[in-house]
Amino acid sequence: MKQLVRMALILCISFFSFVRPVQAEDFSVPAKHAIAVDVPSGKILYEQDTQTPAPVGSITTLLTVYLVYEAIEEGKLSLNSVVDIGDYPYSLTGTVVSNVSLEARSYTVKELLEAALIASANSATIALAEKVAGSEPAFVDKMKAKLTEWGITDAKLVNATGLNNSFLGDERYLGSSENDENQLSAMDVAIVARRLLVDFPQVLDITSQYDFNFHGTFYSSTNQMLKAGTYARSGVDGLKTGASETGGVSFVASFQEKKMQIVTVVLNANDGQEYPDNRFLATNQLIDYVKNNFTLTPLVEKGKPYQSSSIAVFNGQREKVDAVAADDLYAYIRKGATAPVSAKYNEKISSLDAPVQQGHSLGNLKLVDKDLIGKGYLESQPSVEMVVAENISEASWPLSWWNHFVRYVNENL
Repeated sequence: MKQLVRMALILCISFFSFVRPVQAEDFSVPAKHAIAVDVPSGKILYEQDTQTPAPVGSITTLLTVYLVYEAIEEGKLSLNSVVDIGDYPYSLTGTVVSNVSLEARSYTVKELLEAALIASANSATIALAEKVAGSEPAFVDKMKAKLTEWGITDAKLVNATGLNNSFLGDERYLGSSENDENQLSAMDVAIVARRLLVDFPQVLDITSQYDFNFHGTFYSSTNQMLKAGTYARSGVDGLKTGASETGGVSFVASFQEKKMQIVTVVLNANDGQEYPDNRFLATNQLIDYVKNNFTLTPLVEKGKPYQSSSIAVFNGQREKVDAVAADDLYAYIRKGATAPVSAKYNEKISSLDAPVQQGHSLGNLKLVDKDLIGKGYLESQPSVEMVVAENISEASWPLSWWNHFVRYVNENL
């Protein structure tokens, strides 16, 4: 019966999406909290009650994984480092809170990352936390410090997994109560997920897998929007599901299509306790909303000037040279928006002396976006470096001599 209900929901959503794109004024995500963010720029494309902290379950793993990758980057361990499974995480295997067997008691970091991200294995997550920090409580302190570094001050963290403390017995974080659990707002989760994708995009090599072989046993992903999943959608390559008795079912998705790369957060999907797959249906609607209501438009392409941007060249074989973008600068243009979106060139120097070398930094081109949703961007509005377009040689003698003579006269006489 539940399967029939799910299929009916899918057909309804597909039908109405085909008949008429959902517009901003009549759209809401069927969940308590939701947000969609462009990954490269951090622009907020949709938000719905994003400031209220809520139980997030194993979505917490995204922060745990970030700190694991950070430890790898710092040379403290590698994907091939061996992790010995302590008695505490081992005691959780085979229970309702962890679904992989850790009988070997020794695994690589990569294997545990796959178990934590794909199969949502809490015991694997705790083992990783212990490997990085020595103990889970010490790891929670590192988690808190990282959130503070990112400007997140409203979160509540009591463990590395998102489990309710009632499952952890005597292993609770000092000062936390028996029923405490991790709480983050949708905005907090978006910040964590975006930072993970920007700083460690290799995480998608794992989260894009629908199943994996863990020491002879195959486990499937909890993300049913991946290829081969029940709600498969092209372009979805992660990230993480979450569930909590008090916070319902949730899902963070990474979606890429052409130049678009967004992360969506759906917390506490409507009727999720009875129909957990509703988090995927809600995510699908949110992705459709972004695609139907925003156009990703290039303001300047890599290697191109912006509105004839250039700089004067003294004593060169040419009197000026183009200032061009070192990378693409894109902007999301909302359909029907009246606020302008442009860019401003901020030059560091007003002229150059020949010879001039291609690629020399001249300043930056900063996006000026006044069509903002909520606070607009998770961080500051994006910018790209503006650089010299080509090499310019010195003027030949005697013109070079004459140029220097005229400068000397103007500056000294």
